[in-house]
Amino acid sequence: MSTLDQTILDQLETQAIELPSWAFGNSGTRFKVFSTPGTPRDPFEKISDAAQVHRLTGLAPTVALHIPWDMCDFDELRRHAENEGVSLGTVNSNTFQDDDYKFGALTHEDAAVRRKAIDHHLACIDVMHRTGSRDLKIWLAEGSNYPGQADMRGRQDRLHESLQEIYAGLGDEQRLVLEYKFFEPAFYHTDVPDWGTSYAQVSALGGKALVCLDTGHHAPGTNIEFIVMQLLRLGKLGSFDFNSRFYADDDLIVGAADPFQLFRILFEVVRGGGLNNPDVQFMLDQCHNVENKILGQIRSVLNVQEMTARALSVDVGALREAQVSGDVLAANQIFMDAFQTDVRPALAAWREGRGLPADPMRAFLDSGYQERIEAERVGGQQAGWGA
Repeated sequence: MSTLDQTILDQLETQAIELPSWAFGNSGTRFKVFSTPGTPRDPFEKISDAAQVHRLTGLAPTVALHIPWDMCDFDELRRHAENEGVSLGTVNSNTFQDDDYKFGALTHEDAAVRRKAIDHHLACIDVMHRTGSRDLKIWLAEGSNYPGQADMRGRQDRLHESLQEIYAGLGDEQRLVLEYKFFEPAFYHTDVPDWGTSYAQVSALGGKALVCLDTGHHAPGTNIEFIVMQLLRLGKLGSFDFNSRFYADDDLIVGAADPFQLFRILFEVVRGGGLNNPDVQFMLDQCHNVENKILGQIRSVLNVQEMTARALSVDVGALREAQVSGDVLAANQIFMDAFQTDVRPALAAWREGRGLPADPMRAFLDSGYQERIEAERVGGQQAGWGA
């Protein structure tokens, strides 16, 4: 059985991965949203499902909200979360499901539409005050489909002005994190398509504005770990949205498509001081279209933990010596040895030592929780995209 050095176990002790409330709702393809038995019907049931992940793994103490999908009495929701053993986390805005935003929201030519979008974000900040949330995360589905359709420079200017007003509305301990995505739903140009654009916009705002990196939001072949390194180096990496992709923004279980990429990313997180750094929020952003949603989230947080343990296993002293001496093959072998280390038995023992099940997936299946919610959650409107 493989073992992990105590220093590695100590660094894993406080690792926390935020869960997205929407991962527990119904989702699907562009053509169909699939319903499944036991799906939550309101934010309270989403929180209860998310709490199961934390109870079984000890890795997911907070749950992100999406507004307006999770609109409710937030004082009650906060108490409900505390009773379930979790807290409310990042608040995500939504300016991509309203007819007024067809041609943009914070970048729109019409000042009235921009006003509506800005006010939505200020309302999200009010939600943050009530939930105790620190981060406001903004993803903008804005851009154009055809050359000449839009004034790209003008849209950047309007985006800056809109973000300035939102930023000014933040509380002293609150932050703005700006996500980027290289395409979809716009295909010719996207207003925030890459880390450089996000970095330029947040740098112009101030120290409480940072970049959110979604691991599925890059062109094929992009060296994502280089971007992670650079943003950590610049002190502007605010959060991760962990998921996995084969073709585009697939939002699959993190590590499913390319576990080696996840390892490489987490190595740079460790190298750059981002592990257990309160300024860097780890979060999942996934959809579970065909698999059980709670099990999908359990598998995801375990994947992140496993690859973190492997990244911590790299012999950095030997690696640096090989790098300095120009020993290419030795350096690569040291890296690969850590990646190929099976840390699962050691992590199972680590969980048992903390009163957690050695196998959280099996523990959930044996708990009867899924059967209970399928029997109880009959009637009402299931939560999903847009609800």
